[in-house]
Amino acid sequence: MTAEAILEGQVLLIDKPLTWSSFQAVNKLKYVLKRQYDLPKKFKIGHAGTLDPLATGLLIVCTGKFTKKITEIQSQAKEYTGTITLGATTPSYDMETQVDATYPTEHLTEALLLERTKQFLGEIDQKPPVFSAIKKDGIRLYEHARAGEAVEIQARKTTVYEFEITRIALPEVDFRICCSKGTYIRSLAYDYGNALESGGYLSVLRRTKIGDYSVDQALTPEQFEATLAE
Repeated sequence: MTAEAILEGQVLLIDKPLTWSSFQAVNKLKYVLKRQYDLPKKFKIGHAGTLDPLATGLLIVCTGKFTKKITEIQSQAKEYTGTITLGATTPSYDMETQVDATYPTEHLTEALLLERTKQFLGEIDQKPPVFSAIKKDGIRLYEHARAGEAVEIQARKTTVYEFEITRIALPEVDFRICCSKGTYIRSLAYDYGNALESGGYLSVLRRTKIGDYSVDQALTPEQFEATLAE
């Protein structure tokens, strides 16, 4: 890799660590690239699709002229794996907030768990989590939520291509999902719990693919920095 190549455009596949924000990951790459190649202070760099701090996995970072590809990359189908914990809910639909209600799980069977996935296949209406970065009246939803303000959220159309249960160890259920841009896996976990009449929240999430790009080809920020030093 050279300074010219970075400015001309690169697609970098990063395996985002747990608790890191997508912004932190991009800033880390920006810092190490600028230091290694003496790049201009304002060289272009950005990511193609945010991952929450509590999620890990594929973060695609574009540099230079390839930042123009970000919209195209974001529009591609995505694959996620993770864990839904049944029998409880949280306000954020994940582990960012504490459990606010618990529900029975004694009625859950493997047959029921598999059957309920079918109603989430194809085009569905989905409400984004109230703890999300979507703006309502110019203010991000999570700001309303943290202020204790009730906000009416409109449902959005999204598409789930595949929803596979890969492990059942109640109250935990592991899954693999392929979906369109704009799908909130947290909302899907919450809605799946409701469909099972047991409640549910997302306890683990990993993005494994975006289009043909795979996390198997990705490096952590630390690994990326180490390769530049070789």
